[in-house]
Amino acid sequence: LFFLLPDTDVDVSGGSASKENAAVTQLSSLLTTPEPWHLSLTQTPAKKKAKEGETVVLNCHFNRPRYTTLPDLMVRWYKEDEKGQMDLLENNVTVSPNNSRIFMSGDLSQGDASLVILNVTTSDHGIYYCQVTLLDGKVVTGDGTKLRIRRALGLFGIEESVGTMTAIVAAGMGGVVLVITVLTPQMRRCILCMRQGSRQ
Repeated sequence: LFFLLPDTDVDVSGGSASKENAAVTQLSSLLTTPEPWHLSLTQTPAKKKAKEGETVVLNCHFNRPRYTTLPDLMVRWYKEDEKGQMDLLENNVTVSPNNSRIFMSGDLSQGDASLVILNVTTSDHGIYYCQVTLLDGKVVTGDGTKLRIRRALGLFGIEESVGTMTAIVAAGMGGVVLVITVLTPQMRRCILCMRQGSRQ
């Protein structure tokens, strides 16, 4: 962004010089001052794993625009999963049914809108989005954090994510079917041998 300033002769009194200096100062201020509505938001991590019963913190940090006050900022958190979209927090207040477990822990005055989930369960898996809205209606949404919950299967202390348990069970059943298929002919032969031996 460039502005052409009119050519002025600098006189000894400094009148023209002071006008030119004022114009340069104003131009410099325009170039270095961010627009008051500019808002940047960072959500981390992109992926997070947790065990059932743990406490999870989903980070959301934003660069508060100049000339805005805390009442001008509205924070929203929502989750997306196979059931659709569900609001967890609106206008800086928890709205989910699990409001005793899910709440905002960050300090908005420091640009922190992080969310805490206590005692996570398998129903908490999904993608979580942080969203900040300014009073003038401008909205910035984070890239999301994918949360996966692992739970103990009770088998030798093995832990697996909810998404992979179905595959494990299916693989196990497939193995059992394969063993039965392979062993069935041999079992028939043994039974026939035993019958023939008993007849003799």
